[in-house]
Amino acid sequence: MTAVQTIKSFVPKLRFHKATRQAYAVFNGKAVYFGRSDDPQSSQKYHQFVAEWITSGNTPHALPDEITVAELIAQFWIYAQSYYVHADGSHTNEPTNIRLAMRPLNMVYGHTKVKDFGPRALMTVRQKMIEQGICRSSVNKRINRIRLMFKWGVANELVPGNIFPALQAVAGLRRGRSPAKETDPVRPVPQEHIDVIQPYVSKQVWALIQLQLLTAARSGELVIMRPCDIDMSGKIWIYKPYHHKTQHHGHDRNIYIGPRGQEILRPFLFRPADSYCFSPQESIANMRLERAKNRKTPKKYGNLPGTNIKLDPKRQAGKHYTPTGLGHSVLKGIKRAFRPKGMSDEEFKTWKPPQHWHPHQLRHNAATFLRKEFGLETARVILGHRSAAITEVYAELDQQKAMEAVVRVG
Repeated sequence: MTAVQTIKSFVPKLRFHKATRQAYAVFNGKAVYFGRSDDPQSSQKYHQFVAEWITSGNTPHALPDEITVAELIAQFWIYAQSYYVHADGSHTNEPTNIRLAMRPLNMVYGHTKVKDFGPRALMTVRQKMIEQGICRSSVNKRINRIRLMFKWGVANELVPGNIFPALQAVAGLRRGRSPAKETDPVRPVPQEHIDVIQPYVSKQVWALIQLQLLTAARSGELVIMRPCDIDMSGKIWIYKPYHHKTQHHGHDRNIYIGPRGQEILRPFLFRPADSYCFSPQESIANMRLERAKNRKTPKKYGNLPGTNIKLDPKRQAGKHYTPTGLGHSVLKGIKRAFRPKGMSDEEFKTWKPPQHWHPHQLRHNAATFLRKEFGLETARVILGHRSAAITEVYAELDQQKAMEAVVRVG
């Protein structure tokens, strides 16, 4: 199969069935008949079926009374894979979120006909999520994604029209009024818990931590930074990520980098303009060079540098960090920094230190500082929010000012 073949060559051809003198075509291994071959409407029905078949992702169109929940999930997944993409063609995080939401649904109701799936079934799936230990806010989000799938199914005539309105009657879980566990609000990280991990993380990870504190950017925006995305013509550099969280809403995202951030970033700019500034591959290469430099065994003994590297490892270092990968690197640094004396290696693998924090909290650090020093509106612009109400979620209130005011009031 060559790249020059067109989509037309993949469309099943219209055939003639001699015994019944009907026009038919084979879609996904199943023959579909369109009436007598001498009837002009048979050709029209064929082209209509082909158009619907292509629109549904080359899957056969099933009647709402016949399709199961598992089949609906499969067709919605094909749609999600093609719809939730960045401008460069890479997938957003939404397909992963959809997959997590559909797992308990498929487990409990995969073989159920969609026409028989109602509010009680949706509440049963929700209870399954609660039993799995998923927090209340995540349960609500996953239930909304299930409802979104049924809404999509109604629009594509895969689900009866009365199903989606019925599912909307299931209210979301309220704080303190459901058995689902609650998570603590995201708080800023104490500065001493940040500084202590510097010797235990790579230069790339430490630079990302510092930049996040100085720019209030999301970790997902910084890990994809490239020199070509940074305007260095002014005193303040302006970084425009090639994709970001609100890009699909048509919003622009400008990240401002001041003198201190520029000094941190400058060593990572000496590379091709379209390559990533912070590369795990470079981090691993630097680690190996450092280990070779500090090697105690003479080079004429033992392994020569590079000879014990796996040629085909199961996991390859990527071209740039991901938010999840950055979080893992930070956690490793925290565990090494706070490891109690005498802890065995087996205990260390599963140990979670009480000083644990994740990179997303650094955005809260920056937001709280910006609000305290420059006000809510400035913090909103720098964080890239469209509404100050969102900024208030990130920026902690200055409780000290409130207490000072009460002292003055008496």
